[in-house]
Amino acid sequence: MIAYLTGTVRDVRDTSAVIVAGGVGYEVLCPAPTLAKLRVNDTAELHTRMVVREDAWTLYGFQDQDSIRLFDLLTSVTGVGPKLGLALLSAMPPHVIAGGILGSDSKLLASVSGVGKKTAERLVLELQNKVPEHLAAASGRTTAPVVNSTVGQDAVEALLALGFREAQVRAVISELLSADPNATADQLIRKSLGRLR
Repeated sequence: MIAYLTGTVRDVRDTSAVIVAGGVGYEVLCPAPTLAKLRVNDTAELHTRMVVREDAWTLYGFQDQDSIRLFDLLTSVTGVGPKLGLALLSAMPPHVIAGGILGSDSKLLASVSGVGKKTAERLVLELQNKVPEHLAAASGRTTAPVVNSTVGQDAVEALLALGFREAQVRAVISELLSADPNATADQLIRKSLGRLR
């Protein structure tokens, strides 16, 4: 089992990155916020989880412990596979997901593409008493993910039209909106251009 990976970033794709470690290139599927922080030729340090199936061995990578812990919790729920766990962690930060679970806000969780109403309700039901304490404290109040914010969505669409990768755009906009929920679409676009390359 590969639990941690340190190496040089060879390529950053829409949903994965190629990390070269010990002369081997590992393709690692990552949530959007992790991908947004990776730069080609930089050194990456990722907490990883390997999922072995009959037809594939897949490596998932996360830049922080909270994300990998939440990934493990999410994928422990019946009907939630790694792909859906990654989609949730790409759409909103761990503390927002934790807030949705603790606040029984299945609508927030169901706003993520691929998460149906029943799956969202199951996440709330099965994980309410399992969310780590520090994430519960950090959740405070939940905020809507970028996909549900008109200003955020406008900024995302404008940046996608300029040719930036969707995973990176969504992660940067989400981060900027967390720091300044009252930012206008123009402000978000301007600040994002400074971070995207």
